[in-house]
Amino acid sequence: MATYKKRGYKSKTNKEERVADEHSATEEVFSTLDESASKTEEWVSRNQQYILTGIGVIVVVVLGYLGYQQFVQNPKEAEASNEMFFAQQYFDEAVNSTAKDSLYGLALNGAEGKYGLLDIIENYSGTKAANLAHYSAGMAYLNTQQYQEAIQYLEEFESEDPILGALAKGGIGDAFVQLGQEADAIAWYDKAIAHNDNNFTAPKFLFKAGTVSMELGEYGKAVEYFNRIKEEYPSSEEARTIDIFIGRAETLSK
Repeated sequence: MATYKKRGYKSKTNKEERVADEHSATEEVFSTLDESASKTEEWVSRNQQYILTGIGVIVVVVLGYLGYQQFVQNPKEAEASNEMFFAQQYFDEAVNSTAKDSLYGLALNGAEGKYGLLDIIENYSGTKAANLAHYSAGMAYLNTQQYQEAIQYLEEFESEDPILGALAKGGIGDAFVQLGQEADAIAWYDKAIAHNDNNFTAPKFLFKAGTVSMELGEYGKAVEYFNRIKEEYPSSEEARTIDIFIGRAETLSK
């Protein structure tokens, strides 16, 4: 039996079918999005009070922080820095003077109605000046043979500065040496060395760590410290005579 096509009839091409499928899929996507948007709107409507409260809290916190910085912290920083100027003057004079103990005492405790380092730490906690006062106070105590106090204040000093940060850690090591706690001293010298790889503090504390290792009879360890000075910091002051120390440590290690 013969078959025939109706006049005017054309079967759908693959392209037309694909377009129809894509159109249907797009409608489903938009329908899903509409449903999701509707649910979101309902959720927002139900929880509007909580959302507005949350936003309000965030705004208050941000404005409070900015206000605190502007009207409380910044003036406090300025006042602390001004007070620090006089205490630091006494400290700097002590470093370059023969009457060290009395000047360090003035730096710590103040004079003539001016705050000392300890007053600044107590009254301006959280300021940059108070943080620096921890360093200066720690060094003042170290130089007046008050080693426990030196450790206490230097440990509370925080700084990423390559020199001051390393000197503070090394100062703690020096205090432990004086207290007869050589192992603790070496641990702090290691922290000072690791703090920053510069040509001043790193060889300085490598040498101290090597010297204390020698005192403990750890000659192989001393050789390692001394060799690092020779290899990594050949232009440092410590490198000038380091071969003598390397030779002595190597001889004793055999």
